[in-house]
Parts: sequence; structure tokens; C-alpha cells
Amino acid sequence: MTPAKSPQTMKPATAAKKLGIFLPATPQEFQDNDISRGDFNQLQENPPEWLAELRRTGPHPRPVVAHKLGVSISGLSRGGITDPLTTAEITALLQSPPEWLVAERSTMARVRDEEKRAKEARRAKS
Repeated sequence: MTPAKSPQTMKPATAAKKLGIFLPATPQEFQDNDISRGDFNQLQENPPEWLAELRRTGPHPRPVVAHKLGVSISGLSRGGITDPLTTAEITALLQSPPEWLVAERSTMARVRDEEKRAKEARRAKS
């Protein structure tokens, strides 16, 4: 007889990162308890209203903000963005982009183009 395995769990910070949400904005119950793999899968498949609202309006963690703005996380730092932003704040930045955002988006586009060129060059060699 083999001993029963306890369910695999993850810390709230890990679950929040995987869900793309800002941990301090989650309900206290979420922040205080480890999340089982089953509960995590349920959150992904059938998100409760608080999770859907966080994803919709924020505040969003830095990786999500960077993605929505089309820049790197380092680019956010160079632009002085160190705190989470809401969807409304991100939209305002996109509608009236400051100089740093225009420059960082341009840099990110060049990086993507160079990565694509390098990938094609590797493919051509093989």
C-alpha cells in the first residue's frame, strides 16, 4: 500500500503570477492560502468575478503592463513606471504616449525584428 499523496499546491504569489494578476489586489482569502492544482485549474477555466474584474480593470502587474504597452519590463523602469497600472492608466498612456513610451516601443520593435532575422538566418543554415 502506498501512502496517499497530498495535492500539489502553490504559493499565492506563484498562482497570481501564473494568472497574470497583482497579488495585493486579490481577496485576502486568496493571499492567505496555498492554492491546489485543482483550484488553480478551476480559477483558469471558470474565473470568479473578482478575478475577471482584476484582469479587466487591474491593477495589473508589471509584466502585464509591459505587454499591454508593447515594451520590456526594463523599458517600464527606464520610463519611470514602477507601480502597477490600471487598464484606464494604460489606455491613457497609449492614447497620448509620452516620449519614453514611443522610444521604448521603437526599441522593442527593433529587438523583435532582429530576433526574427536571427531565427531566419539559423533556419537557412540548417
